[in-house]
Amino acid sequence: MPTSRHRLRAAAAALAGCAVSLTAGAAMAQEGAAVPPAPATTTAAALATLPHDLSPWGMFLGASPVVQAVMIGLALASVATWTIAIAKIIELTSARRKARAALTMLEDARSLSQAAERIGFSQGTAAVLVRAVLAETHQSADAPSRDGLMDRAASRLERIEAAAGRRMARGTGILATIGSTGPFVGLFGTVWGIMTSFIGISRAQTTNLAVVAPGIAEALLATAIGLVAAIPAVVVYNACSRAIAGHKGQLTDASAAVLRLLSRDIDRRALPRGSAVAANNSAAAE
Repeated sequence: MPTSRHRLRAAAAALAGCAVSLTAGAAMAQEGAAVPPAPATTTAAALATLPHDLSPWGMFLGASPVVQAVMIGLALASVATWTIAIAKIIELTSARRKARAALTMLEDARSLSQAAERIGFSQGTAAVLVRAVLAETHQSADAPSRDGLMDRAASRLERIEAAAGRRMARGTGILATIGSTGPFVGLFGTVWGIMTSFIGISRAQTTNLAVVAPGIAEALLATAIGLVAAIPAVVVYNACSRAIAGHKGQLTDASAAVLRLLSRDIDRRALPRGSAVAANNSAAAE
């Protein structure tokens, strides 16, 4: 009898263990059904469509059309920046050299006639200032008084300086526009690219870094190109502004030198004579 009793207890214990194992298995099955694994075929398909070329050119080709348009526009803006920069360097260097040489001649001259002979028919702005004063002197030759000659000559010189400043500043507005809007245009391309990447993530039903990283890299490339276009534009704009301000100062000094020569001729009663020379100077100034 003791042997039968022990066998019954062992059988009961075995049945209890089987019940516990079945209960645990059912619970694990329910948890597995609640969170289904990501389909292997979807992940494999997403990985198969990943771009293998992550160079700047490869990312450009893999970007969406909107981001590509933004990148192309920023690249053209960068080309425009360097074109304007080269043109302004040549223009301002030549103008400042001519103004410096003309200012030296004006400082050494003793009269307007002597200054006109030394400067000649140069295309520099300082030569235009001298010819403008000679033209005003010729047009005021029959005036009963010389009191208003200085004011009229100063008015002519002021207008010539303003026109020269506007001419030198031509094109710098484009640099200011590129410098101020370039980063924001690049940011727009980045935002659009990240939106496209998130849409691709939702379609792939995976957050694998290998799937997410290429799209985000393509989006950030737009911001990088925007900075590449904007930073040189700001630097060139500031450099041109300083150079133009320096050239305006040279023209102001040249105008003051011309007015001093005119004042000396008025005090000496030795204003330039000769209608032919004055007429030629007037025609050259026009």
